[in-house]
Amino acid sequence: MEVVMEWQVENKAGESRYVRQWPNSKASWIALLVHGYGEHIGRYEHVANALREVGAAVFGPDHQGHGRSEGERVLIKDFEKVVDDLHQVAQHCRTKYPGVPMVLIGHSMGGLIAARYAQRHGHGLSAVVLSGPMFGCRPILEQLAAMDPIPDIPIDPSTLSRDPSVGQAYAQDPLVWHGPFKRATLQAMLAAMDQVQAGPSLGRLPLLYLHGEADMLVPMPATRLVIERLKGQVFQMKIYSGAMHEIFNEVNRSEVILDMVAFIRNILGGR
Repeated sequence: MEVVMEWQVENKAGESRYVRQWPNSKASWIALLVHGYGEHIGRYEHVANALREVGAAVFGPDHQGHGRSEGERVLIKDFEKVVDDLHQVAQHCRTKYPGVPMVLIGHSMGGLIAARYAQRHGHGLSAVVLSGPMFGCRPILEQLAAMDPIPDIPIDPSTLSRDPSVGQAYAQDPLVWHGPFKRATLQAMLAAMDQVQAGPSLGRLPLLYLHGEADMLVPMPATRLVIERLKGQVFQMKIYSGAMHEIFNEVNRSEVILDMVAFIRNILGGR
């Protein structure tokens, strides 16, 4: 298997964004991964390798203030600029694999970013996959944003997966943010949710929505209300009984990845 590559891209503001690339000289499609809040793209190594095995060249950036990218830790004041950064990476992907279809895959906060990206740049995508997109946690974010001070309570690792090793690795990862939310980031998240809800549906762009039924961080019922507003003409939903927030790291992760691959193959095969 080809060696994983790492590179930096400078955005319009002159800030450096770290990008990880899983090359594939025989790629028939591109997978662009969008990670969640407080984490980094390195936590998606197993997902990227699984996608590469089924014909994808895989890319994923660390967002502003996350992982190895520049910026104050987990501080994002405007998610439109994060979408701009992601678009810059997408354009770079296309220079490396011209004419190859692209699928956008976003988890949690990454699902929010991916949804907004699809509204703005969906014409350049072949499909979108949203895993536990953070739409459903609006009440929690509003409650935190109203507190003064915001409590120094990090995300509880035990809420991520039924596999205890996932929470243990998360807690010990130095690239993961283990501190409190920042007010400006909370406000920007809420504004981004408003923009998605006020924006267009995905129209003809195929959407796969995945969610763990026992997700305590992003409640599924409230999330589905936004998905119903967002989905277009081609839509598929998979809800996993007993699964928690990080379904790509759940005990049934292989099932989740296989379901995602089947959806993507069906879409790309149809084209």
